Amino acid sequence: MENLTKEDVLKLARDNDVQFVRLQFTDIFGVLKNVAITVKQLEKALDGELMFDGSSIEGFVRIEESDMYLKPDPSTFVIFPWRPQEGAVARLICDVYNPDGTPFSGCPRCTLKRVVAEAEELGYSVNVGPEAEFFLFMVDERGLPTTITHDKAGYFDLTPVDLGENARRDMVIALQDIGFEVEASHHEVAPGQHEIDFKYDDALTTADKIATFKFVVRTIAQRHGLHATFMPKPIFGIPGSGMHTHVSLFQGNENVFFDANDKRELSETAYHFIGGLLKHARSFCAITNPTINSYKRLVSGFEAPVYVAWSEKNRSPLLRIPARRGVGTRVEVRNPDPAANPYLALAVIIKAGIDGIKNKIMPPEPTDKNIYDLDAKERNELGIDNLPADLIEAVQELQGSKVVREALGEHLYKRFVDAKIMEWDKYRSQVHDWELQEYLTKF
Repeated sequence: MENLTKEDVLKLARDNDVQFVRLQFTDIFGVLKNVAITVKQLEKALDGELMFDGSSIEGFVRIEESDMYLKPDPSTFVIFPWRPQEGAVARLICDVYNPDGTPFSGCPRCTLKRVVAEAEELGYSVNVGPEAEFFLFMVDERGLPTTITHDKAGYFDLTPVDLGENARRDMVIALQDIGFEVEASHHEVAPGQHEIDFKYDDALTTADKIATFKFVVRTIAQRHGLHATFMPKPIFGIPGSGMHTHVSLFQGNENVFFDANDKRELSETAYHFIGGLLKHARSFCAITNPTINSYKRLVSGFEAPVYVAWSEKNRSPLLRIPARRGVGTRVEVRNPDPAANPYLALAVIIKAGIDGIKNKIMPPEPTDKNIYDLDAKERNELGIDNLPADLIEAVQELQGSKVVREALGEHLYKRFVDAKIMEWDKYRSQVHDWELQEYLTKF
């Protein structure tokens, strides 16, 4: 996205007949929130003078401390191409601030900024490239979403088998119109499942783009009479949706993960970053895989990562090192899913890797065998641990991690943990359809 100033935004709004501006931010769960203003209020908004009730936003503040301010980032200004060009609608992504002018500790975007600043203090800039998958489902006669897929296609299929091609094309066009460099789009493995890949960028811009990407995909799908969902595992027995996350560190134009003299062409910094990710993976899983449904995806048999290991050659471990070297050397973190708050997910991943660098944590030898084919004894002999099996186990791991807690900050940490424990208690006390089918006539 362009590096725009306040004056640039005001001029673009005038030149393009913008009449409404949506001020966007996320709650702690990554759900996009929105305050719409008229263009007459735009200058006031850009000066950070617009207040909102923070007590109404999940995980923000109590009612007695509810006044919060939105501070837009001018570089995130885009005009929605699918809205009328006369009386156009635009958006700005905002940071949340306290009334005293300090960044709000519960703002996910400010949290990522803080962790990125920690990497910068060590001399590193962080680049991230995501691969967010999603499903397109039919809607019923009332317009409500079903779990009926709109096609029976598979990986890389095309029309007439891939019935989502038109919707996906319009999504790509809309994304390009608002500044995305889309690199590829295709049908994924499962029926009704799709992926659109866009070029990597710095960590904060990428998190903004992930939030925007999800919004655009769902908006365009709705215009095609379809429902797009980033739920990790909407249908039993077929692959779920992941958000593989590629991370690299740079110093200037130099990729510090690359070392031509190493047998794997990986630098000591890269090994330490990998070591940090492996050490803290179980602890940050609650953030990168934040729902009960997330752990229905993290099971063997569907190419989703279950085991805490790394490899250059196969996709069964948590971490993969893609073959490209030089400027493209990177670590692929395979467990995140698209339900994650992108700001918090990137914050904990970067923090874990930076901790590995600071403490010179070396990873074990890579595992090039297909871990899915190994039994528990073989995995134990290789020292391969499992990711948490469910949300409550992940939350308990998070509670024991000083590093991930520091990444989140006390406010976000406490609000997130409290909310997820409540979510788990609500889930475990429900009677589900599977239980009725399994037990109702048996006992």
